[in-house]
Amino acid sequence: MSHSEDRRALLRGAVAGALGLSSLAALGAESTSPKPSSSTTGSTALKGNIHHSVARWTFDFLTLEELCLVVKRLGFSAIDLIGPKEWHILKQHGVDSSMCNGAELNLEDGWGDSRFHQPLIERYREHIDLVADAGYKNLICFSGNKRGMDPEEGLKHATKGLKKILAQAEKRGVVLQMELFNSKVNHPDYFADNSAWGIELCKRLDSPNFKLLYDIYHMQISEGDIIRTIQNHHQYFGHYHTAGVPGRNEIDDTQELYYPAIVRAIQATGFKGYVAQEFMPNRATTAEKIESLQAAIRICDV
Repeated sequence: MSHSEDRRALLRGAVAGALGLSSLAALGAESTSPKPSSSTTGSTALKGNIHHSVARWTFDFLTLEELCLVVKRLGFSAIDLIGPKEWHILKQHGVDSSMCNGAELNLEDGWGDSRFHQPLIERYREHIDLVADAGYKNLICFSGNKRGMDPEEGLKHATKGLKKILAQAEKRGVVLQMELFNSKVNHPDYFADNSAWGIELCKRLDSPNFKLLYDIYHMQISEGDIIRTIQNHHQYFGHYHTAGVPGRNEIDDTQELYYPAIVRAIQATGFKGYVAQEFMPNRATTAEKIESLQAAIRICDV
């Protein structure tokens, strides 16, 4: 057995062990069930009030196939931030692509700078059709960096550029979702580093097919006041991301946000989209990392 094959066997064993199974083959058999009846610890099924997901990049120590098996075993069936080349894996396992990506250039060169509009328009027109043809709904986008521009200039550029693709998104039933980042810790110079900028962009575009991806971790760092912002402006938010503050780790009692109250506030708005876990598991072993995902899902399952 090669080193890579040996590592893969060990990893698959760790995944199965974390889920209390003798093998991932057994897990794969269970994943054909449309709605698992129990979690890894034998507790009751998820309540069904919240549509749960998890960001692919935060669990990239698993293959996508393994992550599909894990999420199905944990009682939900969606993964965030997957591009067209891997959608076939999701479909094989009956897992939704809750937030599609791949149209963006990167996180810095975005819609707030007109210099990038031509390649962005070409890429998003292609991906809007790919998303729609695959039966998915959400496609992420980014404001990009200021590079000396003031907020109003960025709003004008983003409005002008996005209007060139919104008619296609509306026709195909695809929702463009611009993610809000903090510029204090993680993404210096980012335009959409506060909810007010993003909300104003939504108002100018005036389309049901443009929303904000409200990242709770980022907005806690940028501005706080999470629950009231959700209550007052939820109509502009089409998707939510979680993570602990500080550190982007588990959403447990080691950090300053109380997610049960936050998710109850989201539910109270009538939100029908996804709440996706995007924390970096701060645990030593693969089994413990998977257990931390299970715990986060339970915390948010209000």
